[in-house]
Amino acid sequence: MTARIHPTAIVEAGVEIGPGTAVWDHVHLRGPSRIGRDCIIGEKTYVAYGVTIGDGVKINAQVYICTGITIEDRVMIAAGVVFTNDRYPRAFVPGRDGLAPSGVTEDTLEAVVRTGATIGARAVIGPGVEIGRYAMVGMGAVVVRDVPPHGLVVGNPARLRGWVCVCGRPLEDDGGRLRCGRCERRFTRELEPL
Repeated sequence: MTARIHPTAIVEAGVEIGPGTAVWDHVHLRGPSRIGRDCIIGEKTYVAYGVTIGDGVKINAQVYICTGITIEDRVMIAAGVVFTNDRYPRAFVPGRDGLAPSGVTEDTLEAVVRTGATIGARAVIGPGVEIGRYAMVGMGAVVVRDVPPHGLVVGNPARLRGWVCVCGRPLEDDGGRLRCGRCERRFTRELEPL
């Protein structure tokens, strides 16, 4: 099975796309970058060079993924999410004429979204942030700190509000342990499966 690439998509040299992946209209993929198998890259999404996307990742429309971002397997990124990577962005270099370079500098920070995490629509992910395994970022959240595994964060700035199961449902306190009311998975307080 090969990748399906819409005729309006721009796929630069050096982009690796796994089998079964669908790249929709007006997507721009810069090389070198890697996109795994069985992914969806939604319309009008931009993926910069130096990005790695795992297998089974679903990226909705109008997502901006800048240089230095790693997205592991089975991640969901909803519409309009923006990743950032520069701690001190300026359009100019003080004391010099012209624009600042657009490439990687000492102020460019890498970020990672771990396996199974979900990022809600219109969220903004700050530079250098790690979003833990099976975590969930609420829509419109502005994430400026790491999100722990299974953590549920919302708001601006995003704050920890609870814990979510592998299936995505909020975990409930069950006598000192955490339990999912949907799939019945149980976790210790350290979020280790029982």
